[in-house]
Amino acid sequence: MFDLKRFVLVTGLSGAGKSQALKFLEDLGYYCVDNLPPALVPTIAELTLGEDSSRPRVAVCVDARGGDDLANLPAYLDAASQKGVRPETLFLDSSDAVLLRRYSESRRKHPASPDGTVEEGIQRERDLLAPIRAKANLILDTSTTSVGQLRERIAAVFSGERAAKEMLVGVMSFGFKFGVPQEADIVLDCRFLPNPFYEKELSPLTGEDPRVATYALDNPEGKEFLAKSKDLLAYLLPKYAQEPKSYLTIAVGCTGGKHRSVAVARELYAFIHEMQWPVTLRHRDAGRPAEGPL
Repeated sequence: MFDLKRFVLVTGLSGAGKSQALKFLEDLGYYCVDNLPPALVPTIAELTLGEDSSRPRVAVCVDARGGDDLANLPAYLDAASQKGVRPETLFLDSSDAVLLRRYSESRRKHPASPDGTVEEGIQRERDLLAPIRAKANLILDTSTTSVGQLRERIAAVFSGERAAKEMLVGVMSFGFKFGVPQEADIVLDCRFLPNPFYEKELSPLTGEDPRVATYALDNPEGKEFLAKSKDLLAYLLPKYAQEPKSYLTIAVGCTGGKHRSVAVARELYAFIHEMQWPVTLRHRDAGRPAEGPL
């Protein structure tokens, strides 16, 4: 079934969805190990992905439960690379407010602060994981992500349909009023384009409707913005792939993420697909209720 070996390290903040991510990877055929001591990462990578191994795809979860040795994880990943394994690091993140709510609902102690408050645990864990997050191949912010959406994103990135050496491009529309996506590598701001929100017939619609797209983009500013954005991406994508970078997230934002950013994201998705890059499309905020100009 799988002819390409992959080693995925799942890490991130407690309460951000690591257990779910590992479960979804297992559903995709990965051999999964939860709560692996950081020092065992190179050994597990070598044993499970060796030439004689029957497990070509492995995912391990390493997090704050690993204690102080977690600080050495970047060095362990380098050691795994020296053994011929190219680790792919998936970092699950979420906002402090969402993490606090999830812990309040579960009534569990935070592993990074078993004798302190959840707030203290979250901050300590952020500090501890900062070097790992900085080197992660893919960061997924689950603050507004449903379980179903997380499953879809995991499948899009880690299924057997894409070689590990290929760069996957993710195009995402979003609303600035709801925050810039933490996983974004490139952010394009299209709030200067004509806003369909102020047109009575267009306001209830989204940028997926041709009438909204025409209103926002069929004008000199819209045409020039698309042309320059496409030129930029045509130049940048091969450069990022040479880095090498496994995942690239392009976030396109307008005020509320319903009209202009959706229309632009669809255009860029089609363009990237035409260039034959593996690409996905997601509209983060298009389904939110309207609360003012979008």
